[in-house]
Amino acid sequence: MTKTLEEKELEQKLIACRHQLHANPELSFEEYETTKALKDWLSEAGVEMLDLPLETGVLAVIHGEKPGPVICLRTDIDALPIQETTGLPFASKVPGKMHACGHDFHTVSILGATLLLNERKDELEGTVKIIFQPAEENGGGAVKVLETGVLDDVQAIFGMHDMPHIPTGTIGIKPGALMAAVDKFTIDVEGTGTHAAAPEKGIDSILVAAHIMTALQSIVARNISPLDNAVISVTRLEAGNTWNVIPQTSQMEGTVRTFQEHVRDQIPAKMQRVVEGVAAGLGAKGTLHYTKLGPATINNEKLANWAVDTAKASGLNVITPIPSSAGEDFAEYMKKIPGAFFFMGVSGNSGLHHPDLIIDETAILPSAKFFANLAVDMLKKVTDL
Repeated sequence: MTKTLEEKELEQKLIACRHQLHANPELSFEEYETTKALKDWLSEAGVEMLDLPLETGVLAVIHGEKPGPVICLRTDIDALPIQETTGLPFASKVPGKMHACGHDFHTVSILGATLLLNERKDELEGTVKIIFQPAEENGGGAVKVLETGVLDDVQAIFGMHDMPHIPTGTIGIKPGALMAAVDKFTIDVEGTGTHAAAPEKGIDSILVAAHIMTALQSIVARNISPLDNAVISVTRLEAGNTWNVIPQTSQMEGTVRTFQEHVRDQIPAKMQRVVEGVAAGLGAKGTLHYTKLGPATINNEKLANWAVDTAKASGLNVITPIPSSAGEDFAEYMKKIPGAFFFMGVSGNSGLHHPDLIIDETAILPSAKFFANLAVDMLKKVTDL
């Protein structure tokens, strides 16, 4: 697609902004320089900013020349504690920190949409708020934003995640469940320690933990409908500190991912039954500590379907993506506000959270234009939700 001179200039600006952010990544709730840079770029363009009573993050607003509803575009701005290995000329200058999840891409795409919308106020039938959200990676940023009340008047909210396996120029849009709910668990096992040469004198907490780990998989295999979705993954097992002693205690840690709320609600009790029952059957004590973190990302059907029309009109190829069992704290907004979340193709060389991830920067401008067009279109439609 041929770009106008103005589009080429915008693309160059956004790529330069991304290079600056990529070279200077900041972790969750530490995005001070990122916040400052965003405020500078928005001020240069004459974009109005509202007070956001958080230490990091930015809230911009664009008032249309015609009255109407309020919608929101959201992006996340934090990086990950990963050592970059891309070798890019604008690679991270900060040891052990990297934009390995593409939040720098998200940020400049929504920045671009903001700049485009600021030039299209005469088309806006309402108000667009733009939240540059801190701390998505640790799952706390969206909740903090909601607690401030700055989005209480928003009637629909939109966001995205870059997807390296999807080609540039393609967007994944799907009504319903798109990303999973994220829960965390810890299991403590208490047996009786003994010398490894005399196992009959103790209760092996490692053996008990192994049986629990295996039995947990029966929950998904035999207690969850094959029409529903769940994953139970034990990701850490820790026990003992020497080679010739059977330890008294062991501990496991892991995560549960689900898409349906009724499935999510039944898993803790089923896990507790397995943990306590298997441990007791082997003479030990098992204790489950279960924490619900972020909910599933469930797209509003109307908003998702409307977005398909905008994407096609914006020149993007639309696909129905396979849902991801990764989590996204955008789901916190959707508990209170109808929303739609999309997967944007960036033709990456490897997966998300990988130290050598390189994305195609030509995806930035199409993404910015899509979200600008989406805001214009959705302001005309959200009253029909």
